[in-house]
Amino acid sequence: MRMKPGRVQSWQSVYRRLKREVGALYLAYRDPRTPWYARLFAALVVAYAISPIDLIPDPIPVLGYLDDLILIPLGVWVALRLIPRGVTAECRQRAAQETVVLPVSRAGAVMVAIVWIVLAGLLFAAGLRLFRGHTAP
Repeated sequence: MRMKPGRVQSWQSVYRRLKREVGALYLAYRDPRTPWYARLFAALVVAYAISPIDLIPDPIPVLGYLDDLILIPLGVWVALRLIPRGVTAECRQRAAQETVVLPVSRAGAVMVAIVWIVLAGLLFAAGLRLFRGHTAP
């Protein structure tokens, strides 16, 4: 199925805007006027956005892109609401004027790996409990 040129351009503009918003969030995270709780949340969102590992791997049909289409924009939206408006406006302006270079997030990759390990442990424990329940006389 071929996408119409207008749709491709539309998705590209949405992607560029999201990338600019993540850049603004990164700048706001580093700004000393940002409250600690907003910095913490912004750091988590930025780390996940630039992490080389996704919570839901992209090869999984439909769900693989769920984080890119929903989780990251939602996290950016919430984080920018926690940051004072003046800081947000200034950081958006800076992100629009200059290219914000975001490092590859090893912390984000570690965070995703920890979530996967915890989920695997929970599934293993549930399976073990279920297995023990069926084998008991």
